[in-house]
Amino acid sequence: MRRIAIVGAGLAGFSAGRELRRLGFDGDLTVIGAEPHRPYRRPPLSKEHLLADDDLTLRGADEIGATWMLGRAATGLDLERRAVLVGEAAVAFDGLVIATGLRAKTLREGADLPGVHVLRGLDDARGLRRELGAGPRTVVVGGGFIGSETAATLRGLGLEVTLVTGTPVLRSVLGAEAGAIAEARHREHGVTIRTGRVTGVSGTGRVERVHLDDGRTVPADLVVAALGSEPETEWLRGTGLGGEGGVIVGPDGLAAPGIAAAGDVARWPHPLHSGRTLRIEHYANAAEQGAHAARALLGRTSRYAPLPNFWSHLYGRRLQALGFTGADCDSRLVAREPGHRFIAEYRLRGRLVGVAAAGFASALPEYRRRIAAELA
Repeated sequence: MRRIAIVGAGLAGFSAGRELRRLGFDGDLTVIGAEPHRPYRRPPLSKEHLLADDDLTLRGADEIGATWMLGRAATGLDLERRAVLVGEAAVAFDGLVIATGLRAKTLREGADLPGVHVLRGLDDARGLRRELGAGPRTVVVGGGFIGSETAATLRGLGLEVTLVTGTPVLRSVLGAEAGAIAEARHREHGVTIRTGRVTGVSGTGRVERVHLDDGRTVPADLVVAALGSEPETEWLRGTGLGGEGGVIVGPDGLAAPGIAAAGDVARWPHPLHSGRTLRIEHYANAAEQGAHAARALLGRTSRYAPLPNFWSHLYGRRLQALGFTGADCDSRLVAREPGHRFIAEYRLRGRLVGVAAAGFASALPEYRRRIAAELA
């Protein structure tokens, strides 16, 4: 294997490239990225990077000896020729890592109006930050982590913030009880929460109002659509590798002979969960799975069953989670204290698969041991 192409210049793709070099791959390495930027950290985009233009660049990109094709999205994959298509160009490969990640979902109506933003990439965050100085009335659409973190950050700037969500805040990722604690924290800090589905936005020359499905409208000078995301797989059409749910990766770490997938775009069965394939959209998984993809390409396969972990901030309170904590789990609070401190446990068919905690950091190492024991 002398030529490896990595499609996706985010953390997963960068991690794959770095691991390939660490393992001794000395052939041609090409990294193709739709964004014009070298790999950078995404978690701060909805938090501190909305406050200041700090440097999010991941160190070491210059050290992996790659040819970087940035600002140029892959447009197709020719399996017969073993080539990635980038417009009129074709990048030949012996091995391929698919790490194209996700794209933000947009509003169905009015998404192109000035003042309407999504928050997925670095340029999105910078564009949003440029509008904050005017003190706009802001509507955040979506009660998941991106919507919740963005609402908290903008409220911390003193903006008037309304959070519109079809389901209670963070319920889909933390369950009902822990989600209710997060929602109460938003209300305590002055965020107005509206329950409903957004049908579109409107305005004359710029966004002025958000329309809900019950006929109500919410005035807005600025809208952030945090409606979730979907895998970037259109360029794989006709190959049988990608679909709306992502790229399925087998037990050997490969999606097809000589082709691996990693990060947010990859679907794979995790033994701690139900056995069905799923995607894990966490920063740590992108780093770990990128390295795993590199090993798979070089024939150094191993069992891939990391313990998912993630963290978030709401108004100075750090939320940490291990394992699986979604609404498909049975959740219950096992500890709760003033100041919105809590521990929530998550089970599938009676088996402990996850924990989320705010203010109980000392309890997490033991939970890590217990959950990891389920993987043994």
